[in-house]
Amino acid sequence: MRDVPLNSDSYPDPIGHADPWVFLGALAASTSRIALATGAIVLPLRHPLHIAKAVLSIASLSKGRFVLGLGSGDRPSEYDVFGEDIGNRKALFQSHWERLAVALGPDQKVVDEGGRVRKEFAIRPVLQQSSIPMVAVGSSSQSLEWIARRASAWMTYYRPLSVQKDRLALWHNARAKVAADFRGFGQSMVLDLLDNPQASYEEINLGGRTGRRGLIEALSAMREAGIHHVAFNLIAQGRPVGETVEEIAADILPAMR
Repeated sequence: MRDVPLNSDSYPDPIGHADPWVFLGALAASTSRIALATGAIVLPLRHPLHIAKAVLSIASLSKGRFVLGLGSGDRPSEYDVFGEDIGNRKALFQSHWERLAVALGPDQKVVDEGGRVRKEFAIRPVLQQSSIPMVAVGSSSQSLEWIARRASAWMTYYRPLSVQKDRLALWHNARAKVAADFRGFGQSMVLDLLDNPQASYEEINLGGRTGRRGLIEALSAMREAGIHHVAFNLIAQGRPVGETVEEIAADILPAMR
């Protein structure tokens, strides 16, 4: 689920973007096996305790199927209308992350603006799983060492694999510097999956246009390079999206097992 608080002429997305927490509640109630994830909640523009409440609720409703992706947003005008200065987003992201992590931790502590634990308050529901994965989506003006120390994984934007390998090297170096355990590396990817299964892979803006065979080859190369997760942003050139999803489920995912 994407988090787009406001649409404008500078962001004329036709999808409409229902509130992510409302939509996730509906998905949690109508599904039983798939993981539910945000990609990404705009952390500086939402209060961390409100996010924590929503996260705990979705985790409970979905019985532990939720992954929390967090980003900073990048539209100055959107920051302005929410009364925040985009120049402060690095500090806001850090402080909100820390308060959110504590609220989602084993003791589910409530921390106020001054950094004090407020023992007279509790945040519910009680977390039933060991932890909520917190994934950094984009760099959010943070160093990779900061992300590697705190996040379960890092999701970045699509780049041709030869270029993305450089980002992977930087990520591995950051993990080594902070002595972090395993941290996943993922990327988003615009995908135009053609109905010709033999169509070769072609680079497009932020992704690829290809047939089934080319996609399997591209994903295999990504996995070999060390990319663990790929988030598809499907576009359709006259092909029904449902048909594309069915092909991914029936023919592509089994090939990647």
